[in-house]
Amino acid sequence: MIRIGIIGKTNTGKTTFFNAATLLSAEVSTYPFTTKQPNVGKAYVRTICVCRELGLKDEPRNSTCIDGWRFIPVELADLPGLIKGSWAGKGLGNQFLSVASQADALIHIVDASGSVDAEGRLTKPGMGNPIMDIYDIEEEIVSWFAKSIQRSLKRVARRVEAGGSLEDSLLRALAGLKVRLEHIERALEYSGLEGKGVKRWGEKDVRAFAKEIRRLSKPTVIIANKMDIAKASENYSRIAEEFKDSFVVPACSEAELALRRAEERGFIKYVPGEEVFKVLDGARLTNEQRWALNYVQERVFARWVNTGVQFAINMVVFKLLGMNAVYPVEDPKRLSDHAGRILPDVFLIPYTATVRDLAQEIHSELAKTILYGVDARTGLRLPTDYVLKDRDVISIVSAARKK
Repeated sequence: MIRIGIIGKTNTGKTTFFNAATLLSAEVSTYPFTTKQPNVGKAYVRTICVCRELGLKDEPRNSTCIDGWRFIPVELADLPGLIKGSWAGKGLGNQFLSVASQADALIHIVDASGSVDAEGRLTKPGMGNPIMDIYDIEEEIVSWFAKSIQRSLKRVARRVEAGGSLEDSLLRALAGLKVRLEHIERALEYSGLEGKGVKRWGEKDVRAFAKEIRRLSKPTVIIANKMDIAKASENYSRIAEEFKDSFVVPACSEAELALRRAEERGFIKYVPGEEVFKVLDGARLTNEQRWALNYVQERVFARWVNTGVQFAINMVVFKLLGMNAVYPVEDPKRLSDHAGRILPDVFLIPYTATVRDLAQEIHSELAKTILYGVDARTGLRLPTDYVLKDRDVISIVSAARKK
């Protein structure tokens, strides 16, 4: 399952974002380090379900279908807030970074209203500097990567001297950071270290390599949170300009959490990620609840179209990680599994994944006996190295099934 880590300073709304995305009740407080242990939950990425196109009533098993939208689970981790010196173990830094290193991508939440000071304490809107907050967190992450790399250099040098390649030696040394060979190769190229013996790496070399490895192995979306508060709109424009090479998403986590809780209690009809919500029974609402829903409509939807929470998760999975949604079925004619369930499963796989890769994702034994795939829409036989497309419906034929 795809793992996404939530990073940022304290009091930026990380845990509220987490709760909104997972509808779990992690503790929310204005005290620094409220999140003392990583909160891990299940969020969902949203895509149009193929049941719409095919005119079928599906029976999801590993996901959920709501009004023709398929919600596919991903793992979301709300990590302890960072402060300066976290990379060296200050605060809860080591705990945070060890979990962050296992993420496929990161969501960096910043208080766009500037209501958080340099130490992560709440202050008046506009008094904080969200741009510097982003740079501060980035500095901590890169420094931690650099420390990890520095510790590994002697080991890497010994392996290279024994005949191993620099790329493979670095990959083995950094395996705990969820780094791939392609990340190593590109980081060496971008940092200008191709062909430079690792024994000759200085502090600047290590840091340059760490910066590229962090960027490549942990792609990040910046969430400009608290967009309903004064000063946020002005700061959002500044953030988007300063970090123009990154995805910057305006969001209001509080609004999303309020809508999902209202929907859970049957007060409204709301599909996460939608641009509207519908009050089902206004008479059941208290004055406070009615005011809250009006606030969301006027301060969030009317200005920013949606709350940004679901949009951000989709952005990470489909844009940053380049995932496709593929539907495996056993019966290509009925589009069902062995139990007769229609379109029961959907898998998130990289855009480079093949039919064989899908078989491996389903079960390692299936990958060993695979013969070919079948495009369930057309009945066309597909070779095992066929690169799958988004929304493909695929049946895999194996030697075991042939018998």
